[in-house]
Amino acid sequence: MRWTLKPKPDPEVVANLVDVLKVEKPIASLLAQRGISNYGEAKKFFRPSLKDLHDPFLMQDMELAVGRIEKAIEDGENIMVYGDYDVDGTTSVALVSSYLKTYYPKVATYIPDRYEEGYGVSFQGIDFAADNDISLIIALDCGIKAIDKVAYATEKNIDFIICDHHRPGVEIPKAVAVLDPKRDDCNYPYKELCGCGVGFKLLQALSIRKGESFDFLIPYLDLVATAIGADIVPVTGENRILAYHGLNVINAAPRAGFKAILEQVKKESLTLTDVVFIIAPRINAAGRMKHGLHAVNLLTETNEEQARMFASEIEEYNKERRDTDKAITIEALAQIEDLKEQERLTTVVYKENWHKGVIGIVASRLIETYYRPTLVFTRSGERLAASARSVKGFDVYDALEGCSEHIEQFGGHKYAAGLTLLESQYEDFKKKFEEVVAATIDRNTLIPEISIDAEIQLEDITDKFHRILKQFAPFGPGNMSPVFMTRGVKDTGYAKCVGGEAKHLKARLQKKAGGKSFGAIGFDLGKKCELLVEGKKVKAAYCIDENIYNGNRSLQLRLKDIDPQ
Repeated sequence: MRWTLKPKPDPEVVANLVDVLKVEKPIASLLAQRGISNYGEAKKFFRPSLKDLHDPFLMQDMELAVGRIEKAIEDGENIMVYGDYDVDGTTSVALVSSYLKTYYPKVATYIPDRYEEGYGVSFQGIDFAADNDISLIIALDCGIKAIDKVAYATEKNIDFIICDHHRPGVEIPKAVAVLDPKRDDCNYPYKELCGCGVGFKLLQALSIRKGESFDFLIPYLDLVATAIGADIVPVTGENRILAYHGLNVINAAPRAGFKAILEQVKKESLTLTDVVFIIAPRINAAGRMKHGLHAVNLLTETNEEQARMFASEIEEYNKERRDTDKAITIEALAQIEDLKEQERLTTVVYKENWHKGVIGIVASRLIETYYRPTLVFTRSGERLAASARSVKGFDVYDALEGCSEHIEQFGGHKYAAGLTLLESQYEDFKKKFEEVVAATIDRNTLIPEISIDAEIQLEDITDKFHRILKQFAPFGPGNMSPVFMTRGVKDTGYAKCVGGEAKHLKARLQKKAGGKSFGAIGFDLGKKCELLVEGKKVKAAYCIDENIYNGNRSLQLRLKDIDPQ
């Protein structure tokens, strides 16, 4: 692990925050690091307000999108809400379709089959629309590169409204409206919305046009918060506002589908991290193992008994997904070792019968062992399909652009992408990808980094300190849970390895005799237990958590790493 300490913020800004907010210096420093310099900015940070959401009509083509939907409703047209099969796509479809159905009945939903149709807008989906007299498709979390598909739809007298957040290519599809804040010609103030977020801005615009109170939209924010967490977009600006209020909805008045999932896992009071690790994998499992429409059905169901049945089915898909990705990960790791590829700067593996629904998860798992840009390929019909994952600080989307001569199509983000290519191009692509990464990557990024917000003393950790830290949530990219470092700590005699295969480390850390001590847990740090024997001093990097055991509440350190002093 590479430990990096963030630069200290401007001392004048910190002093001002201490004065106006009446907080301790470590809290003021954390706020200053997040770009907060005065009382007003701090208030917006700690109390995200829906009033600070941007006007949806600032988004390029929003007026056109709203006008086309209004015309469809006025003329009694059939509308199809189309979305990708992942969490962002299925929540988007649930969001837009359920809202439209509150005042217009002629709304169908469509999720492409991951195996038969693949990612994004499909010719089959357009044919389905044509066969069912659908004249308007609203595409969510996909479509920004669907130039040929939109042209095909136009030939069949079907209009498209595209709501996407992926990077556009050189050409924009000739749809009626293309809502994407990443368009070069879009002046929307916030660029990091997820697909469901763009869909929500469309609803906001429709709602304004109808003269509705914003309160009517609040129950839909649980879907937006789930997509924000699952799609790993920055939890800053508008995303932070939407996630904050969406979590309130999930915890105070969850929709039947979420309630059914949470009953199965016996979890209350979810954080955004809980959404990422509990709700998102289950929604994703439907599209990975069966079909994304199962997720949409769960998310739009209002009958609690029916929702429990859907949730039970999805739980089975999730168990199957876990078993499958574990088995493929073992095979992929063996392949890397057999091919003597440990010294490469990239991981590219392929087996034709690997389950297409879990190769993205497998790519992430491989990065846990070989920390480098990773692609996992499988066969998909006559072509090979891959999921790409990257390491912090390296743009895998740009790297794929550098290999485009060998790729049929690709799309995605900086840290996650997907592509297809002809099998005859596989070896040439693999060689080219290694060359591009070798020429562009900073070798330091191939060592996992722990980014430390501040060095503090154990004495600084109080209940009040932790209460304020909790208000920094929701946490995610751009607003990660603060990581602290303390030097010269030692175990008080409790250090031991715990868990299967002694994977984890449990200890009680103290700086000096008679000083404050805290229980500490280090997941996957079992191998470092020996650093704490015989009172050896270490430096510790950690987050501060609340631990509740047998009804007793205490603060504990969640160790990210320990190293010799």
